[in-house]
Amino acid sequence: MESTRHWEPWNKGKLVGQKPPLKPKDIWAIRIQLQNEHQVRDLAMFNLAIDSKLRGCDLVNLHVRDITHGSKVLARAMVVQRKTQRPVQFELTEPTRAAVTAWIEKAKLKPEQCLFPSRLTKSAHVSTRQYARIVHQWVAAIGLDPTVYGTHTMRRTKATLIYRRTKNLRAVQLLLGHSKLDYVPSRTMSRSPCKRRWPGMHMHFAGHRWLRYKHLRNASSGSSGRYRPGLPSGGVVLSRTACFIAKSASR
Repeated sequence: MESTRHWEPWNKGKLVGQKPPLKPKDIWAIRIQLQNEHQVRDLAMFNLAIDSKLRGCDLVNLHVRDITHGSKVLARAMVVQRKTQRPVQFELTEPTRAAVTAWIEKAKLKPEQCLFPSRLTKSAHVSTRQYARIVHQWVAAIGLDPTVYGTHTMRRTKATLIYRRTKNLRAVQLLLGHSKLDYVPSRTMSRSPCKRRWPGMHMHFAGHRWLRYKHLRNASSGSSGRYRPGLPSGGVVLSRTACFIAKSASR
């Protein structure tokens, strides 16, 4: 007996690809919206997501002891990333510490508990899917298209603001805790298009001509560890996300 069940692709009718960061006016609009609605947990989650620049899986898996010492929220914390298994350090601003403190006191959380516990008994913390739905609610509440933004929007927002002020992509890489790096010639960042060409399809980066990478023979398709033969002198090391942040900041 043949099955008549029709399967549709998960991305049918959806916008896929890189998610843009929030603008400063959007950040303040969401904060004011959460404050007016007295959503203590969401305000703490939003501020912490912006300041920590963590991936969604790392944010929801945070424990109270990761960012507190005794009854005080730390101004600087360090966690081990789930994806790379490498530590990354981040700073918490005063509004974030106040919001997190208010949430811990309201929920009466203990140091060994997850910072954002789930209402389900099977899970100790909020799932990444639930976190994604919460982000979409924040974005939709201020009149933005929720299909354009996602959880990685929160990760890239502060990194983009830092790059706009410092123009230091290497610092952005360290703040994001990247482990795999890409080699890109420094003149790719200049306003004049790069005239030297390597075999491969051309791409565009920040409005300038960019070149396709030549993958390592033993690199996986999902890996960002790549190289290009004949790297010119003065080359800088950039990651894929750092390149996207620079592109977003140049707009």
